[in-house]
Amino acid sequence: MSFTLATWNINSVRLRAGLVEKLLREEAPDVLCLQECKSPVDKIPMEGFATLGYSHLVARGQKGYNGVAILSRRPIEDAGDRDFASLGHARHVAARLENGVTIHNFYVPAGGDKPDRAVNEKFGQKLDYLSEMRDWFRAEPPTKAIMVGDLNIAPREDDVWNHKQLLKVVSHTPIEVEHLAETQAAGGWVDVTRADIPEGNLYSWWSYRSPDWDAADKGRRLDHIWATADIAGAASGSRILRDVRGWEQPSDHAPVFATFDV
Repeated sequence: MSFTLATWNINSVRLRAGLVEKLLREEAPDVLCLQECKSPVDKIPMEGFATLGYSHLVARGQKGYNGVAILSRRPIEDAGDRDFASLGHARHVAARLENGVTIHNFYVPAGGDKPDRAVNEKFGQKLDYLSEMRDWFRAEPPTKAIMVGDLNIAPREDDVWNHKQLLKVVSHTPIEVEHLAETQAAGGWVDVTRADIPEGNLYSWWSYRSPDWDAADKGRRLDHIWATADIAGAASGSRILRDVRGWEQPSDHAPVFATFDV
């Protein structure tokens, strides 16, 4: 079974439903994982998505904040969720395809502005969230699984526009990178995007604060697709749709794609 999967922090699925529909029409992934939906599940605008063939939904939502959803044009079953760090946030949901592959969709906390848990509670929550993800993967090693989402960390030097300048900026600090590496190792996860595109600068997020994000190109790779080692070799065709960041009233993230033959 071959299928294409995409992950995208949409920054409000209701506000940007038209952009989701545009992506589905033009790129036609079999599965689209969305983060920061900012919507209760029953308010997600499924009618337009279903018209395009995406009638299957597994999601967790809340009003105005967070929210994760897995849209599919193939049957999927709900595979649960976990409340890491006991935040009470809709930040994780899992779905299982008919071929037995489980897809985990994550929206890791951004962590606020200051990379110091002593003065910034949100940064501590982010580290705790990652630690609990790590502990779960150690206790229950995943198999035949794909993990995607806005992990809010750009781990490699070439995942950010300037490594030295961003070492003290949340999303690229050494302690965050270390926590993410431990989480990845605990589950035996393979970074599919970097397996396919091993060299060169690669970004999936550009700040709204930049008056000309494209020319400035001060990006970070915050959005990821990982797979367990037993199926990582079946992945190919990784790409980031940079042009989507330039659509009208866009999210500040661009979609990340990969194809699996499992």
